[in-house]
Amino acid sequence: MRPSARPALPAAILLLLAVAARAGVAERTQEFLDFGAGVLALVSLTSTVLWGLAATDRRLLGSAHRLLAQGVHRGLAVAGLGFLALHIWVKVAEDRTSTAAAAVPFTDNTQPLLIGLGTMAGYLFVAVAVGGAFRSAFSSVGGSRQWRALHMAAYPAWGAALVHGLHAGRPAAGWATAAYALCLAGVAGALALRMRSRLRRERAAREGRGGTA
Repeated sequence: MRPSARPALPAAILLLLAVAARAGVAERTQEFLDFGAGVLALVSLTSTVLWGLAATDRRLLGSAHRLLAQGVHRGLAVAGLGFLALHIWVKVAEDRTSTAAAAVPFTDNTQPLLIGLGTMAGYLFVAVAVGGAFRSAFSSVGGSRQWRALHMAAYPAWGAALVHGLHAGRPAAGWATAAYALCLAGVAGALALRMRSRLRRERAAREGRGGTA
């Protein structure tokens, strides 16, 4: 940047902030986050589940592609947890729920079940993320099974988050309902493909053992 242009930069930033304040950008952003942060969290975490399933595929993806899928899986998990933290902060800041209800499941005064499902889903997602970050600590055979069981907790967490998102708060807009439906269809389809592939591998293994015998 040329030295002659540097004094004009603060003035331009102040002018931009003044125009944004005049247009009500802050209020509109807060209104969007009040409803959209939770949707973004669920969509991000759903994409995390889908990419995690893709990263385990060995029929269509090579090792390089699986590594790429794992990277996308982890990046989306971080984004989902960030949107989740933003969603919780906005709801507490706007007195939609209390800090205690957000921290302790099923203690909300108005919607204990639905808000509690969201809280439980948040804890499970955080536990899965921490377990994934410290996967090397589960390097033993028994530890690998424990890690897999912990990682499977993402599925009930996702289901609880879906119920929470659909029924807690105001009625969902059409685009939000469509996003939830796509999330459900995507995870269900990916799980069905994974189960089908697993059943084929088990059948092939049984047939191989039978032929050897």
